[in-house]
Amino acid sequence: MPRAAPSVVLSSLESLEKGAPRRGRTRGAGRTSEPAEGSPPERRGRREFWAARYTLALLGFLGLAVEYSLRVNLSIAIVAMAGTSEVSAATNTSLDVCPRYEDDARIEGKLIEGEFDWDEQTQGIILGSFFYGYTATNLLGGRAAEYLGGRLVFGLGTVISALISLLSPLCARLCKELFVASRVLMGISQGVTIPAFFSLMATWFPPEERAKFGPLIKGGMQFGTVVAMTAGGYLSASSFLGGWPSVFYVFGTVGLAWGIPWFLLVHDRPELHPSISRAELEYLRANKDTVKGAEVVSIPWRAIFTSPPVWACIFIAWGGSFGFQTLLSEIPTYLANIQHFDMRKSGFMAAVPYLCLWLFGVGWGFCVDGLFNAGVLSVVAVRRISAAFAHYGPAVALVVMCFVDCNSTLAMVVLCIAVGVCGSAYSGNALTEQDIAPNLTGTLVGITNTISAVMGFVAPSVTGAITQGRQGSLAAWRTVFAVCAANYAVTTTLYLLLVSAEVQPWNKPDEAQEAENGNKREREEGNSTRNT
Repeated sequence: MPRAAPSVVLSSLESLEKGAPRRGRTRGAGRTSEPAEGSPPERRGRREFWAARYTLALLGFLGLAVEYSLRVNLSIAIVAMAGTSEVSAATNTSLDVCPRYEDDARIEGKLIEGEFDWDEQTQGIILGSFFYGYTATNLLGGRAAEYLGGRLVFGLGTVISALISLLSPLCARLCKELFVASRVLMGISQGVTIPAFFSLMATWFPPEERAKFGPLIKGGMQFGTVVAMTAGGYLSASSFLGGWPSVFYVFGTVGLAWGIPWFLLVHDRPELHPSISRAELEYLRANKDTVKGAEVVSIPWRAIFTSPPVWACIFIAWGGSFGFQTLLSEIPTYLANIQHFDMRKSGFMAAVPYLCLWLFGVGWGFCVDGLFNAGVLSVVAVRRISAAFAHYGPAVALVVMCFVDCNSTLAMVVLCIAVGVCGSAYSGNALTEQDIAPNLTGTLVGITNTISAVMGFVAPSVTGAITQGRQGSLAAWRTVFAVCAANYAVTTTLYLLLVSAEVQPWNKPDEAQEAENGNKREREEGNSTRNT
């Protein structure tokens, strides 16, 4: 799988130019007019086999895959590190606990004996510790990218987190507190990266390309999750490099290797790229009003926090991330303790929903792009429909999860739906910050990703508290699913009411202030004239 996926992305990216922005199209008429100045190169008879922004997209995909593999590998490794737990006799009833079967015979007892004596609440703290550090540096990373460039910030953050991964087994064996500290440091290093990369996207991709490129690039998150959970299950159950430590060694090494082509081939801005074609450069310059400029603008804090679209982003970051992080961190534990999958099967089955998310997200992106170019949907309609599907869908699926009981096949189908439909978010709410303020994308994503990061440690802690002493209890997991569903429903509704896809006036605060001052002077002059 790791070898096949980049080729899929390559072939997909090569076809994107055919469907890039159709600014010269007469919508709804079935005809095309002369290509406009902002049309991509091939629309003007200058087709490129490989554009510079494709390289950014491919390495961004792989970089996000590396990051997420380093982030989620603990979710599967911890099953081998701490083992699976039995439910206490008080709760071990036929109605509340799923029986274990092996070779058609019912069995009792632990499936896995862990190396560490960590109870459920301790595991929740360890799983969430990454996000304590991650929360602290998102806003810093966004602003740093606006000053220093997204290439440096994203690249360093990813490579440093790979180095920390290599040291993680040593830290875990020395003491629990040192292992938690290493996860916090990994969170600090990765916290700067997502805002930095979104800043790069706002520089290189006009709004009409983002619905397609977004899912392809951000699909790296799911690719990394799928590979980490699948390979992590097999590595943890093997004797390779000691079993579970190999999960951290393998993905840490891959992260270091990724840094070489990133720093050699990626550049912050089109005009700084040494090998960009003239046609591509002209295309991006023609869209300069809707992509990030070279100048660093001051942050209009008051305008930002009184802007309804910003609050839309905050609400969706809160509810969506709580649900998604619960699923991301806890699916392996649920499958091991409720459905009683073994390590190899648990890792693979935990990865399947994220494979669904990746494939669904890419397919959805091309679908809504086609509807947009046919004149059926506007940009804001694409964002609303995509966000609604990505968050109401999991809410309904999680309610259904409360009733699947011990039917492992049905549980997997519902989990695949709950996680898979989240892929449409990459054409929806995940692009809102770039739409409303391309010059301040790094800062805005820093704000919203900080909210998401808080949910990253709140969600496992809440799950750990609910399932404390009863990880094998169906009733406990029903409570977890119900809480997630409620968060999805409420926050998504608020997002849909407040969202916009228009560039906000405070995107260029200096110009906006100058225009406001000019209008004020004109009013004063008009009043003075009337008084005389």
